[in-house]
Amino acid sequence: MECCAFCTASSYQIKPLFESLKAQYTSSLMRDVIHVEFSKGVDVFYFPFGAVVCWGVPLEKGKQYLNLVENFAIKPLNEIEEEHFTFTYGNKYQFIEDNLVLPNDLAMTKLTVSHGFAQSVKLGAFEHTISSSFEKTRQIPINLASKGKIPLSRKEIRKKMGALFLDRSSINLHVDVLDTPEFFWEHPELEPMYLDVANELDIQNRGQVLNQRLDVLRELFEMLGNELNHQHSSRLEWIIIWLILIEVIITLLTRLNLL
Repeated sequence: MECCAFCTASSYQIKPLFESLKAQYTSSLMRDVIHVEFSKGVDVFYFPFGAVVCWGVPLEKGKQYLNLVENFAIKPLNEIEEEHFTFTYGNKYQFIEDNLVLPNDLAMTKLTVSHGFAQSVKLGAFEHTISSSFEKTRQIPINLASKGKIPLSRKEIRKKMGALFLDRSSINLHVDVLDTPEFFWEHPELEPMYLDVANELDIQNRGQVLNQRLDVLRELFEMLGNELNHQHSSRLEWIIIWLILIEVIITLLTRLNLL
C-alpha cells in the first residue's frame, strides 16, 4: 500500500476548511489537524502549516485530494513539494528505508506517523526556498570577493534585500512546525513512534542545516545592507566634494571679477 505527503501552501485556514469538508465527508478535527476518511482504508490528514498526508492511495490519486484545499490555502507554493512511502500492516511498528509497517489501521496511529511525514515535506519546501534564495544571490559574494564591490544599483540591492527578507520571514514564521507537536503532550504513549519516524526522516539534522543556512542568508542580508549604506555614504561624499568645488570656483570667479 502507498502513502504520500504534500506541501502546497504556507498554511491552511483550518476552521473554514474543516466546515467545508465536514459538510461533504466523514471528518474530524484532531487538535488542529483535520482527518477525513474518504473510503475504507483511505485516510487523509490536513495540517495547518500547508501539508497534506494521504494513506491508501498512490501519488497521482493523492493529488486529487489537494483540490479540496485550494480555496483555503494561504500563499500557495509555485511548485508542490511531495514525498512518497509504502506501508503494510504487521505485528509491530517498524520503519526502515521508506518501508513502513503499522501495527494497526487506527486513525490515531496514522496521525502519529503523519505528523512526521508532514514535517518532512514542509521541511523539503523550506529547503527549496533556501536553495532558490542562494541561487538568486550566489553571484553577489563571488563579485565581492573578486572585484571588491557589488555591481548592483541601489534599486537592485533593495529588490534583492526585499526578496531575501520575504524568503527568511516565510520560513521563520513557520519553523516551529519542526518541533515535537503538542498533540503528543496529550498522547505521550504515541510519541516514541513519532520520534522514530522523525529520526528516520532526519528531521532534526535537516532542521539544524536549515537554521545554519538561514544564518548565512541573514549575513548576506546584512552585507547587502552595508553595501547600500556604503553607496549612500559615497554618494554623499561626492555631493560634498562637488559642492566644495563649486564654492571654490565661485570664490575664484568672484575674486577675478574684483580684479
